[in-house]
Amino acid sequence: MFDSPVEAVKYLSDHDIAMVDLKVVGVAGQWLHITLPARRFTEKYFEEGVGYDGSSGAGFGDVVDSDVAARPQVDTAFVDPFCQHPTISFLCDTISADAKEPVPSDPRTIAKQAVEFMRSSGVADEAAMGPEFEFHVFDRVRVANDPYDVRVAIESSEIDSGGITPGIPTKRGYMRVPPSDQLHELRSDIALTLEGMGVPVHYHHHETGAPGQCEIETDLAGLVCVADRAMLVKYVVKNIAKRHGKLATFMPKPVFGEAGNGMHVHQRLEKAGRNLFYDQRKGNYANLSDTALHYIGGLLAHGNALTGLTNPSTNSFKRLVEGYEAPTNLFFSLANRSAAIRVPRYAVSPTEKRIEYRPPDFAGNVYLSLAAMLMAGLDGIESKIDVAKNNFGPFDTDLAKQDQAFRRRIKPLPRSLHQALSALANDHGFLLKDGVFAESFVDHWIATKQFNESREIASRPHPYEYHLYLDV
Repeated sequence: MFDSPVEAVKYLSDHDIAMVDLKVVGVAGQWLHITLPARRFTEKYFEEGVGYDGSSGAGFGDVVDSDVAARPQVDTAFVDPFCQHPTISFLCDTISADAKEPVPSDPRTIAKQAVEFMRSSGVADEAAMGPEFEFHVFDRVRVANDPYDVRVAIESSEIDSGGITPGIPTKRGYMRVPPSDQLHELRSDIALTLEGMGVPVHYHHHETGAPGQCEIETDLAGLVCVADRAMLVKYVVKNIAKRHGKLATFMPKPVFGEAGNGMHVHQRLEKAGRNLFYDQRKGNYANLSDTALHYIGGLLAHGNALTGLTNPSTNSFKRLVEGYEAPTNLFFSLANRSAAIRVPRYAVSPTEKRIEYRPPDFAGNVYLSLAAMLMAGLDGIESKIDVAKNNFGPFDTDLAKQDQAFRRRIKPLPRSLHQALSALANDHGFLLKDGVFAESFVDHWIATKQFNESREIASRPHPYEYHLYLDV
């Protein structure tokens, strides 16, 4: 929207902007914000930022001095469509309050450092990525989590419309049309709002899950840009849903027996405008280049460790189970949706050739997830990881129909958050190269997730346990 601080400040006065909203991303992956009157906002803030307590909500307190500042990035501005008063929002990097240096644990800074590492290595000058956005829209969700009252009640008019239209059967929602698809106009509102904010939307449709599962796809872009867009997409989805009197969630597995919400990430590397993943030499699988195959090898070799960042919730592993087109094993294939990496059959041209990494979900911090994937892929290129020798495929077959000897050769994804974090603890050297991720940050991430989530969930009785054991 703006090319310089001077242009940004002038726009505020010329267009009667009332407020300036500064959005920062916390370690866990949620936006936080601080708002100031536009009349007070001057060019100095693009250098000095606005101070805040990084230990309260943002999650920086245990890894850096808690006094930090939100420094707005001038090229990220947008008119916020959800504010009553005319408001310009800026996405921000988090910097130290005194030295004004980037905070090493700031997720946006980590993403930038991953891109700089890639460029300095000479491998590529752009990492083009594009997440698919899967989410549920419910009419109501009521949660009770008291010692004597543990329950979740989910209401969805798409499975119970009160007799107005037939409900969508379990796992039969894919590309439904109205009136069964009751969320078409809501998704169109989301798409048009995003388009108006400069986020190109590829398409939207109803997803497989019967109770309000939706998908929106946007175009590929550079890593940091697409992470910014992902945060904006989540913001728009949740606020448009609220306008419609509904609740939107990107929770990986909100409903038992239905498809979960993934963050499948399409990706390729480019150099001087050339797609490094394409090579049409005879015998090349799916016209993938050696660079692409080594990149795939890096993702799969570090796949277990990656889940500690890309799937960092106990709920994530309720999605990664067989029978729901979700990946459970570390191999790659053409169009096989049970593979960790799919090579889309429709992306065949030299400019469009790419891979799709399927395990991640939006419980992770999108900046950290994308940065970690890039670092794993680059490690695969540097190490020249051989996908065939490591039994990473390609396997264009139904694994469920193969014998045990064949299946034992294939490395499974972790089955729990505890396993994923243990894998990350044992394999994170590839993240530390050139200081992209700090060792202290990785340690802090693992300890926090183990204590606050994995351990807490493990110690609480689950409602289904009453079904199994109440009569013991």
